[in-house]
Amino acid sequence: MPARGVTLYRQEQTQHQSSKHVVQHSRKSSSQVVKKEQVQATKAMAEQAYTVPTFRERAPEGMQEYQRMAAHFGRDLVQLQHELHRMKVATKEQVDNIEITREVKGMMPLRKDYSAEVPKAPNFLVSLRSHTMWEKTPVKLFCTVSGKPNPIVKWYRNNVAIEPLSAPGKYKIENKYGVHSLIISRCAVTDSGIYSAVATNPHGKATSKATVCVRSECVFFSPHIFSLSLLVFRWSFSNLPCLSFHVGPLGGGELSHLPGQVPLLSGIHPSKLEVTLLESFGVTFGTEGESVSLVANMVVVPDLPNLPPEAMWYRDDTLLMPSRWAEMSIGGGVAKLTLPHLNKDDEGLYTLRIWTKDGTAEHSAYLFVKDATPTVAGAPGAPMDVAVFDVNADYVLVSWKPPNTTHEAPITGYFVDRRKSGTKDWVQCNDSSVKVCKLPVHGLTEGASYHFRVRAVNKDGISLPSRMSSGVTAAEVESDVEGVPSAPGQVIASRNTKTSTFVQWQPPKHANNLMGYYVDASLVGSKKWFPCNHRPYKHTRFVVHGLVPGDTYVFRVQAVNAYGLSDESQDSAPLFIDAALSTPSAPYGISLLNCNGSSMTLAWKRPKNTGGSKITSYYLDKREAESVDWKEVSPSPAAHRTFTVENLTTGVFYEFKIQAANLAGVGLPSEPSKAFACEAWTMAEPGPAYDISFWEVRDTSVLVQWKPPVYAGAGPITGYFVDMAKKGSSDFVAVNAEPVGHCYLKVSGLDTGASYVFRVRAVNAKDVGKASDVSDPVCAKVLPGNCNTALLPTVSTHQQPFFNMQHIGFVPNHISFLIGTQKMFMEANGITFHCMIKSVKETAFTWFKDDEEIPVDVPPNPMSGSCSLPIPMFSRKDQGIYKAVLGDDRGKDTSVYDISGKVFEDIINAIASIAGSSASDLVLQCTPEGIRLQCYMKYYTEEMKTSWFHRDSKISSSEKMRIGGTSEMAWMQICEPTDKEKGHYTIEIHDGKKSHSRTFDLSGQGNVQMCYMNYLLSVDRGRVVGGLPDVVTIMEKKSLSLTCTVRGDPSPEVTWFKNEQEVVSDDRYKITFEGGKFASLTINNVYVEDSGKYSINVRNKYGGEFVEITVSVYKQGGDIPEPKLGQMSKPTVTPKPATPAPQSVKTPTPPTPTPSVKSPTPTPPPSVKSPTPTPAPKSPTPPRSMRSPTPPRSMRSPTPTKK
Repeated sequence: MPARGVTLYRQEQTQHQSSKHVVQHSRKSSSQVVKKEQVQATKAMAEQAYTVPTFRERAPEGMQEYQRMAAHFGRDLVQLQHELHRMKVATKEQVDNIEITREVKGMMPLRKDYSAEVPKAPNFLVSLRSHTMWEKTPVKLFCTVSGKPNPIVKWYRNNVAIEPLSAPGKYKIENKYGVHSLIISRCAVTDSGIYSAVATNPHGKATSKATVCVRSECVFFSPHIFSLSLLVFRWSFSNLPCLSFHVGPLGGGELSHLPGQVPLLSGIHPSKLEVTLLESFGVTFGTEGESVSLVANMVVVPDLPNLPPEAMWYRDDTLLMPSRWAEMSIGGGVAKLTLPHLNKDDEGLYTLRIWTKDGTAEHSAYLFVKDATPTVAGAPGAPMDVAVFDVNADYVLVSWKPPNTTHEAPITGYFVDRRKSGTKDWVQCNDSSVKVCKLPVHGLTEGASYHFRVRAVNKDGISLPSRMSSGVTAAEVESDVEGVPSAPGQVIASRNTKTSTFVQWQPPKHANNLMGYYVDASLVGSKKWFPCNHRPYKHTRFVVHGLVPGDTYVFRVQAVNAYGLSDESQDSAPLFIDAALSTPSAPYGISLLNCNGSSMTLAWKRPKNTGGSKITSYYLDKREAESVDWKEVSPSPAAHRTFTVENLTTGVFYEFKIQAANLAGVGLPSEPSKAFACEAWTMAEPGPAYDISFWEVRDTSVLVQWKPPVYAGAGPITGYFVDMAKKGSSDFVAVNAEPVGHCYLKVSGLDTGASYVFRVRAVNAKDVGKASDVSDPVCAKVLPGNCNTALLPTVSTHQQPFFNMQHIGFVPNHISFLIGTQKMFMEANGITFHCMIKSVKETAFTWFKDDEEIPVDVPPNPMSGSCSLPIPMFSRKDQGIYKAVLGDDRGKDTSVYDISGKVFEDIINAIASIAGSSASDLVLQCTPEGIRLQCYMKYYTEEMKTSWFHRDSKISSSEKMRIGGTSEMAWMQICEPTDKEKGHYTIEIHDGKKSHSRTFDLSGQGNVQMCYMNYLLSVDRGRVVGGLPDVVTIMEKKSLSLTCTVRGDPSPEVTWFKNEQEVVSDDRYKITFEGGKFASLTINNVYVEDSGKYSINVRNKYGGEFVEITVSVYKQGGDIPEPKLGQMSKPTVTPKPATPAPQSVKTPTPPTPTPSVKSPTPTPPPSVKSPTPTPAPKSPTPPRSMRSPTPPRSMRSPTPTKK
């Protein structure tokens, strides 16, 4: 503080202290003075008042004005005094501040500077918030993060990184003023999940998570769509004060700018415009050196010539700027990007992004650039992406990306050329070629600007030069690498459109500073590969365009870095190019087959369009006829086209609707059925038949097939009547005078080209039953074409439409059957159809099972006179209706055979005859579980009638004695054998006519149990030696710790499971394994939902075992469940593998139908000579009877269904 200010301050303090002292000492005297003044005032008031002189007297009219003016001037005087005082105080403060500022500036040179930024780990100031919305609406996730230095935020969905390029237009990631946002446009149900934002800087990492739940639309009105429609029609002129409206001679209106006011256009941002993209550029193909233009048409409202929309072009998410390589224009409703001289550097995903009133409008498409024709045949393509790093006075580092090579010879090296800016002469930098994709260039002139280009070399010649680099600029130095990357992992190709396919692959294990990938394709059988992209692609998913519909392709992938190309990946599975899968259309024809008063059995017809994939399930909804709310019939879908709906109310009318599902998702629902009354059927006649279908359609005949009624009435069904009528007529005529005893009938005498409908009535001893629903119409005509019937390709068949198998005879290796003039051979491991064909020209031949095409390894050749269909490993799943279909431009012909019922049993008996004749003697095999008796044969299936006996008593499969088999043997496992298991064991195989038996005597084997214990001790497998109880009972919100001691050499691997699902360590579940001996699973704050079956899997290369624990969690204050006190859980031993197994990989493998954990069925041995079973799977797998999973009904197709 300055000296003058200090002096004034001290004087004021002194006066204040002295006055305070005086006041304190004079309080008593002042009170006396006050009393005295009060007495004097009283006396004065008693005296005569002052007399106003005459000249000062005022009239009553002026007195009021006088008082008003006096009061007004009094108030003004007070305000003036206050204002003077305020100005005095403010002036004093300003003077003091000026003096303080001068003093501080004088002391600044003495101050030591400290960093203003204090390092700080990331911290979410505003966390993500969960959202629930309807499908096809956008969602925005926001968060605010602090930290020094500024953190980098990455977005994840279900712990998988979100990449906007993987789904162009789907995701948009923004960072504005520290607010990070993720925008998901047009959400689908499949977008539901847990989204997380991970912020990272050098001082730490922070995570914020939120749940996004997308629900399917149940009504036709969408509030979001309604709000958008309001935005479209909203146009206000209230903010246009500087416009005047004039009417011209033609009556049109125009806007003019008034002089002296601000122009309108300077105040409008492009984001205020309504922009709608119309026709836009698609996938484009070009060649190096050519010119390509990408054009997008749009509608702009308002369309102002002086204010076009703001358009931005991106290549692979990198903003493009106008340059000699990219020319941009926008106006007149057209946005255009022209690439005047294509180069492989220009290949990539191009995105046009335009600011609009509601955000941005985007469109993306891929541009493919092929290599130009080389000057020398066989020379490689030109390198690309030439970049310059580590620039100093006389040295730079040049790097590039290698070209893709398919049929060309491998690249042996590269040459680098340089050119000074302003000259046209290129100078070669290296005398000999370099093999890596980088080269240090020396001998540069300080202050000069250079451009660089690269040429590739192989044994056939030198490539064309690459596009020259930009001028030498400073940039980051690329990190060093340690060689070429390893080969990419598994390649999977899936259908996309009729001319494209979707290819994805696993990244290489050793990336070594990966630059990208090259994708190659080849026609199956051609062995010639061609490139799909000519510039390294950074992601592990790629859409290959330009394929030929109807051809079959395989794909492979190579990784690339600065050192070159990796080895090729393994080829993908062959893929037939066809349209992508879609959801099926709606089922129809819902009919009632039976009703018992509390349940109804329904049937329906399959969708007319299956979406290109097998229909896996059906979902049913119901409602009462007077209600509008639909309810799900069952949480599990129906696998077939019949279903019994339970828990209905008697006397109530119900309506039903059905949705079909395939691999692509759940399709549209059917129309509601008519109202069915829930009343028990008690009539004596049978119910309706159902599922009418047609086969072998000819010009004058058709084969009609149906399924028998579900409700048989008072007696068994004795036959069927078939009625027919022409399409559009209700006059049905009986086809057969006498009922037929089977479920098919050939109807002849039809008019060629006429369409007919049919219905079926069942008959029993009481009466003729209800008629079935009317079938779909069928046209009595061989389609397509109107050629001579005698020239049509035909499948020679027996006169009977459904052929009875006639046994011809058998030899030790195969059995043959005659199906009309078709032959079916029974091989040792399955059956083979042989179809005799008579054709006069080239035709197409296809096999079908249950109306689905059967892919074959070897394409059939109808011109050879016969076609074969092998069915290896024949079992019950191979039952069904098989069809052989021929066709050409003149027509089609079909032959049908039904493998079910007695036909299937005859085949199984024939297989049993081969297996029984080839069965070996029973052999004894020791396993970690006990003893196994094995019988080898040519082929074994569980459908064979096989029986095991012990001392003439039949053995049933149990925990003690387990019965199973593989494709080459039948076995029986004796677990923990004792002396009671001694004796004779026999296996009998029945083939319908006789039995084949093999016997083994365990009586002479010594002490069976001792042999078993010695075997277990000889192998140091992984096992649990103590610490775990059978049952654990615990109150909720407590912590549970399951700890045990394990043993094994080498140290075993430990995996925990809950309800047969692997447990992963997280905040609540903590898994530890200390010292290779002590394994524990700790659950913090247990809840009732944590109750269930827990298990631990301990295994090493010699085998392992499972131990199961039942955990019961009860609520606070509730009754404590009765615990089961006792011993350790009995472990389930995992058999020893044939060869040492490698350490398990954490990558999950697709589940395969294998036996359950409690009764593991050993896997088949590699051969008869080494029958030791292979190791059991790491995680529990569902039993063999479990069906393949079906999609949930909320699943939708990844692409919108066509309306």
